[in-house]
Amino acid sequence: MARRRRHTVAAVIADGVAPFELAVGCEVFGIDRSELIDPWYRFLVCASTPGPTRSSVGFTIDTPYGLEEVRRADTVIIPAWGARGDMEVPADLIEALRTAHKRGARLVSVCSGAFVLAATGLLDGRRATTHWMYADLLAKRHPEIEVDPKVLYVDEGDVMTSAGTAAGIDLCLHIVRLDHGAEVANAVARRMVVPAHRDGGQAQFVEAPVAPSAGDDPLGTTLGWMLEHLDQPLGVDDLAERAHMSPRHFARRFRAVTGTTPHQWLLSQRVLLASRLLETTDDSIELVAYRCGMGTAANLRTYFRRAVATSPQAYRRTFRQAEAG
Repeated sequence: MARRRRHTVAAVIADGVAPFELAVGCEVFGIDRSELIDPWYRFLVCASTPGPTRSSVGFTIDTPYGLEEVRRADTVIIPAWGARGDMEVPADLIEALRTAHKRGARLVSVCSGAFVLAATGLLDGRRATTHWMYADLLAKRHPEIEVDPKVLYVDEGDVMTSAGTAAGIDLCLHIVRLDHGAEVANAVARRMVVPAHRDGGQAQFVEAPVAPSAGDDPLGTTLGWMLEHLDQPLGVDDLAERAHMSPRHFARRFRAVTGTTPHQWLLSQRVLLASRLLETTDDSIELVAYRCGMGTAANLRTYFRRAVATSPQAYRRTFRQAEAG
């Protein structure tokens, strides 16, 4: 079997870069996780100007890499710059990002990094997001962009944008999932101990990778039990009884903890389980539907397409081809 080529991810920085948003890329792509998939990513931090780069909290970052590596990268990450995305974007950085994009690179922004991406013109006529505090400003400065402040991130294929801070984690895990499948993304998320569920719509589907900690919380115990019994009918009344709550109190408490309804949470978990089964087994579509609690192949196809924007058959074919390559 031919060995995969290493995919290079370059995070480009300038004075005022936000440490957390930069660290998201470092954590997801920069740590060697070749025990999960080999080869893992090649990760570079690239300065937009020569010399040490000063972060937004005062410490400096020294890196041997610059814009030439950005031009050659497969994925370029633009972390948050400045307090309101109001920093001037250097012309040579705009040129480097456009060059990378033209040769097929995927461009990714975190938080106010969307302003840098907007300056390239590559978001024109597309949907994008940024931190909700800056969404109106982005829309005002760039009326040609369809700014959506409600979502965690937007995947437009070759350009991707995410909302503030932790939404960058959601987008980076989404990228790992696209490149290597749900099982690998799930393993990375477990290592990072990310929240069990991130509420969101179809375009920003992020599987909930970590089972809730039960502890002494009856809801946590019930959530863990639900994950182990996804193949069974799970009604709110029965779940509330298991959690020793009234159905109304259970529903309120469930939304407060997970940010969504029991029905939507279960649906997300069942789609995630279906993704794993499609990647790792030869089970028929009918058997996958049964094992993940969707009942019929028709139900699986309907809900899977809504969540993942493709059919179960196409999803399996894509990831089996990637494994074979």
